[in-house]
Amino acid sequence: MLENYNIKPHISFMERALSLAKKGRGSVSPNPLVGCVVVKDGEIIGEGYHEQFGLEHAEVNAFRNSIMSSYDTSVYVNLEPCSISGKTPPCTDFLIGNSVSEVFISMLDPNPKVNGKGVEKLINSGIDVNVGILNEASLDLNKGYSKWITSSRPYVIAKVAQSKNGFIGMSNQERTIITSMDAQDHSHAVRSQVDAILVGRQTAFIDDPKLTVRNVLGHNPTRVVMDTNRRLSLDLKIFTDNKAKTLVLCSEDKFEKSSTSFCRYMPIREVNGMLCPFDTLRSLGGQNITSVLIEGGRSILETFFRNDLIDELLIYTSSENLAGATLVNPIELNDGDWEIVDERILGNDEVKVMKKKREICLPV
Repeated sequence: MLENYNIKPHISFMERALSLAKKGRGSVSPNPLVGCVVVKDGEIIGEGYHEQFGLEHAEVNAFRNSIMSSYDTSVYVNLEPCSISGKTPPCTDFLIGNSVSEVFISMLDPNPKVNGKGVEKLINSGIDVNVGILNEASLDLNKGYSKWITSSRPYVIAKVAQSKNGFIGMSNQERTIITSMDAQDHSHAVRSQVDAILVGRQTAFIDDPKLTVRNVLGHNPTRVVMDTNRRLSLDLKIFTDNKAKTLVLCSEDKFEKSSTSFCRYMPIREVNGMLCPFDTLRSLGGQNITSVLIEGGRSILETFFRNDLIDELLIYTSSENLAGATLVNPIELNDGDWEIVDERILGNDEVKVMKKKREICLPV
């Protein structure tokens, strides 16, 4: 058992597995991000990660990259090895076939088809298994996958940029830049970590945003626009720049599913003149989108917040007031419902990252 070991080297090896896993961002979704390290006599002899959806899993890549025999090795992997056949054979069978002696797993796979079965199969084959090293870090890394595989809906992050006096813009008819470049760099880093970024029609019309990752290295998420009546001009950047996929959500009462060379149109159930937020998330989940970042505007934020559909909040607050502004931040927090998981200064601004306290117990 793990308590018989010096924990420090095991943490170091699992940290490396987590670092490798992150390299799969933008390429493996809806699969989870997984990294694997193979250790022999206290030294790393092989490492790998899940590089592309449908291709070999992290464990296979790590052994292929090994510089010596895999016999009697220790394996560190941030997610429970799969025990079912999909696009690739079970990783448990691969590990058993390579005669590993022990496997360290950070978190169990929340997929009901796998959850705990991979561990059981390894143990029944005589392999020592330890679960739980850096569990919180692994849960956070694959929070999108966990939400999607257990609910068929993406993990929802909402971004709010507000002035010191609590306004998110002068009005809904003009673009207002509130935060500094440091805060924008931070939000672009978050963009690079999600599958999709979502805005409403008004934001797309007024701001004409690119909705891409520019300030940091990373992949561009799918751009999703809620445009009930398909009234947006087709000369907007999201339709013309060819920088990322664009998905337009529209009313199923008025339109059918269709595609053009520059975007796809997806009909969504309309309720009281607005696209249903629940149906929106179900439909995005059906498109294998496991995480989505909402970047406004006010109506979209308010709708998703009121319906308790936001899992995580990013609230950027400027050091400056907005005099004469009318567009107030629609999100009013009950501190008992939210947990601050990060808080930092970004230039002249500050950001608070908060997660909703939910009665959901993901497996370790």
